[in-house]
Amino acid sequence: MKPKTTPDRALHLEQFLPYRLNVVGFFASRALGRVYGTRFGIGIPEWRVIAQLGEFGQLTSRDIGELSQMHKTKVSRAVSELDKRGLVMRAENRADRREAFITLTPAGQRLYAQIVPLALAFEERWIEGVSPEELRVFERVLAVLTERGRHLAGAYQTEEA
Repeated sequence: MKPKTTPDRALHLEQFLPYRLNVVGFFASRALGRVYGTRFGIGIPEWRVIAQLGEFGQLTSRDIGELSQMHKTKVSRAVSELDKRGLVMRAENRADRREAFITLTPAGQRLYAQIVPLALAFEERWIEGVSPEELRVFERVLAVLTERGRHLAGAYQTEEA
């Protein structure tokens, strides 16, 4: 089948950078998800919550959502599941009773400590064959694209788009 084109310029999805970034992210999440899903029985949202709490300690659900770019409903479900499994605990936020502070329990900390080396080893395998200089350039470009994406998504209150 011949692709449809517009008079100005054709869009080739497989070459469209936002699509390609999404595909790379999908494969990374899926592959890493198999590591902690198979061994530890947790999904991607649960791992993101554990990872944020492992890195930052005590957070609110709102904090976790902002840090991990997850919708509040997904965060809430993940926290509830982890709470049921005894991996996180909630403490009242006296300043705002609508929110709770969430932390890893000792069991959650042990799980985090087990997954981190696996995640770092996965990252090492992922970047095999990429030179240190290429990786530095990629990191800089990724930081620029991330910042620009935040801007375009409306995360910042500016007049220009």
